[in-house]
Order: sequence, then C-alpha cells, then structure tokens
Amino acid sequence: MRQNVYILLIVTALTMSGCEHKTVSKSNEPRLKIEVQALRADSILMNYEFTTHLKSGYDAVIQPRVSGYLQRSYIKSGEPVKRGDLLFVIDANLLNTTMRAAQADLLSAQAKESEAKNNYERALPLASQGAISQTQMDEYKTTFAAARQAVQSARQQLENARLQVGYTRIYAPISGIVAATSAHEGDYVGAGTQFSTLTTISNMDTLKAEISIPTSLYLRYASVGRASYDNRDLLSDISLYLDDGVEYEQRGVYDYTQQNISPTAGTITLVVKFPNPDSYLKAGEYARIRAGMGRKQLVVLAPQKSVERVQGVSYVWIIDKDSTAHYRRVEVGESYGSQFVITSGLQAGEMVALMGSQKLREGMKVTPIIKE
Repeated sequence: MRQNVYILLIVTALTMSGCEHKTVSKSNEPRLKIEVQALRADSILMNYEFTTHLKSGYDAVIQPRVSGYLQRSYIKSGEPVKRGDLLFVIDANLLNTTMRAAQADLLSAQAKESEAKNNYERALPLASQGAISQTQMDEYKTTFAAARQAVQSARQQLENARLQVGYTRIYAPISGIVAATSAHEGDYVGAGTQFSTLTTISNMDTLKAEISIPTSLYLRYASVGRASYDNRDLLSDISLYLDDGVEYEQRGVYDYTQQNISPTAGTITLVVKFPNPDSYLKAGEYARIRAGMGRKQLVVLAPQKSVERVQGVSYVWIIDKDSTAHYRRVEVGESYGSQFVITSGLQAGEMVALMGSQKLREGMKVTPIIKE
C-alpha cells in the first residue's frame, strides 16, 4: 500500500513539472519579425496618364482654283512632299485661248487710247485760239479719259487670265505627307465637280494630341479665378510613350484648350503638341501621355505594399514605439511611383508594416525590422 502511494506521488510530481515547463516555454516564444518603414512627407508634383491618338499639326486641303481636265498627277499617296513641289497639272488650252484674247483686247484698247490722246493734244492749242468750241474740247478730253480707263480694264482682264493659266499648275503649299486622291488623269476636276478636292497634305513637323481630363480632376488643380480657356501653366513635364512602351525623346508643350466641355463624359480637353523633326511620329498612332498637373504639394507617402484593401476599405498596420501592432484605416489618393499618396489617417514619421502584415493582430508585440 505504501509502495502504491509513493508511485502515485512521483507520477503527480512529474505531471506538474511538465505543465510548468510548458507555460514557461509559451511565455518565452520569439516575437514575429516584421519589416517596417517610416513614413515621410514630400513635396511632389502629381502625374497622370492619358491614352489618346496623335494627329497631324494641321492639314492643307488641295482644291483646284480652275476647272478643267486633269492632265498630269505627280503625287504618290502616303509619301512626303516639300513646299513648292508640283502636284497636279490641269489642261490649260482653253484658258490660254482666253489669255490670248485678253492680250488682243489690251492692244486694241491701247491703240484707241493713243488715238484719243493725239486728238486731245492737237485740240489743246486750237481751243486756246478759240478755233474750236469748249464743248468739242470737253468731248476730246472725255474720250481720252475713257480710253485710258479701257486700257486699265483690259490690263486687269489680261492679268486675271494669266492667273487662271497659272492656277492650272498646282504646287504644295506646305511640306508634309500627301494623302490618296480619287482623281485620275483625264478626269474633269474643279468646283462643282465630284473632284472639287484633289488631296490633303498633313504637316508632320509637329504632331498634336488631345488630353481629356475629368472636370473633377481639372477643378482640383485649376487655380481659383482661372479662365477655362487659359491652361498654359496647368500641365508640366509632358512626356509621350508609344505603343511599344518606348518614351519619345522630345517633350510636349501645351497648345490650347478646346472650348466645349463634353456633357456625356464630363471632361475638358487640352491639346498638347510634340516636335517631330525626324518624322518619327505618325498621325493616328496610339500613345500614352504622362504629365504633371498643378503645382507641387506636400503630402504623406506610404509604400503600396503596406496598404491593404478589403471590400473597398483601405488600411495599414502601424507599429508603435513599444513594438505593438495597431490596425488603422486610411484614405488613399493617387499612386506616385511605388507609393500611395495618403490623404487621411497617417502622419509622417509613423512606422507601417511592409511584409507579413497578414499575420498581425491588434495589440500584438513584434520585432520590427526597419527598411530604408
């Protein structure tokens, strides 16, 4: 009996010893290591991206000033032309006939002017001697004046006829890329015909792009009292990225603001332009435009990997000076590189958890590993 009691006491002692050891082991468990980073405030310029298409700087519509049969076309669709290059020739035979008739009319008017002048000059001494009446003298003078006017009119008619002949040769008014033409040699072209427009030349020295900005975003950065048409200082550092993701080497500049605000999309459209000296850019090309808006602002920045979202709610884990984790809801603005702009909920200098935050619980003690 004594032996059984002794064994029971030994077993109980061992059991209690094991329980005490387990409790001590739990209190000495190592803390969770968490990467943390101190928040900073910085003065930044907010950048935004817009998708759009490039357009030519301006187009020159080539329309014939005279009507006639198209005699020769020198253009090749889609190829560049220089200002002054010959594009089209219209048959000038009929206009040449008109010009020669105008030349004959001028010669006839000049002959009549010469005759009227001689008659007037011969009558002058006779009138001073009283050999002819004042009425006859007035007739000579009037005839001479009318003959001079007839010469001026005939000269104007001849000049107009020469211009008409000159219009049969159509030259490029600008340098650029020429579009296709539906008119062929032998077609009757000109105003009132189906070929009233022969082609279009698109200037490629400068290309433009339209940026549609939501009115809410525009009003956020537009200064008070700004005229809606004057936005020259709203955009800065305008860069262009092509479809392949390559950044274009030339920076863009603000050009003008379109007058109408889109009632359906609620946007205001700003037009920017990019120099294109080497014809690297093409009209109609898809492009992404990145530009800074407004002026620099002092904001709190948080690493994007520190911000978590659940059902539309954004939050972070703050690690305080006692290495204790606390849940904190925040308001997040635009992204800035690898960081978010925090509009509410955080202050510069606070520590936020970066990695492993899914293991955190409110009030948990951690071992922070500070990342620069």
